[in-house]
Amino acid sequence: MAARKTAKPQVKECPDCDGKGEITETVRVGTRKGRATDHRQSAMCGSCWGSGEATN
Repeated sequence: MAARKTAKPQVKECPDCDGKGEITETVRVGTRKGRATDHRQSAMCGSCWGSGEATN
């Protein structure tokens, strides 16, 4: 008789990064308040710390 395979637990995706682990941030230049430019950079999601899984 074959052994049963256990199913992996369903993990919810992080709502902030949609399960990717990365988000895009606007690039700001200048001192003090900083002027927003049209450029974007990728950053690690602060909610899930890059894992892509929802914490709650």
